[in-house]
Amino acid sequence: MKKLNIFISSILISVFLISFLLISKTYAQTPSPSKSLIDNLTSKIASRVAQLKLVEKRGIIGKVTDASSTQITTVDLLGNTRFVDVDEFTKFASSSSKTFGISDIEKGSKLGVLGLYNKDSRRILARFVEVLNLPEILHGVISEIDSENFALSIKTEKNNFSIDVETSTRTFSFDSKEGELVRSGFSRLKIGQNIIVVGFPDLKEESKISATRIIIFPDIPGNPKIKLSSSGKNSENE
Repeated sequence: MKKLNIFISSILISVFLISFLLISKTYAQTPSPSKSLIDNLTSKIASRVAQLKLVEKRGIIGKVTDASSTQITTVDLLGNTRFVDVDEFTKFASSSSKTFGISDIEKGSKLGVLGLYNKDSRRILARFVEVLNLPEILHGVISEIDSENFALSIKTEKNNFSIDVETSTRTFSFDSKEGELVRSGFSRLKIGQNIIVVGFPDLKEESKISATRIIIFPDIPGNPKIKLSSSGKNSENE
């Protein structure tokens, strides 16, 4: 019995030694990473870190000047041209349609864009694009008054606008002596007055504005660059 135990122990020791030698040989044959492989991996990591530093989340509001299936060109509130890239992950939204997409974006639309801004290319990869209904703010001079229809025309440095005054429109006059705004009304409007109009453009006619706020400056001369033609008139006096 004793001899049998010794024999079994010898076999186990032999198997252990053989296994140890095989494992040692396998590890010895496995090549260690070369210096070029390590340098290549380090370079890729550094490049990726640099790319991440160039990108930040950013949102803009702008007016569309051009649009294609992959890019939207807008002009932001400061007058800067912004290029927006879209891809299959970009989501679109509009209060007027549940199936709104890139093909529905039209020139002149106002958009809110949230995405990834690349500081190097100065482009935004859009993640969310939403059509906005923003008010227009016009500063000009009253060129015509239609008392019968409660409407007026104003002239800015670049364009002429037709203004509809609604029952909900709030009109104010700036009191230069007191330095504050006081409630006013349509009857106080006069041709040639310096005026600010806040309102929403008509969906079919961009130069027609439905006013929500009107501020007149009776004591402050209008922009001298805005010249009124002799045809400017008050229909009430015709």
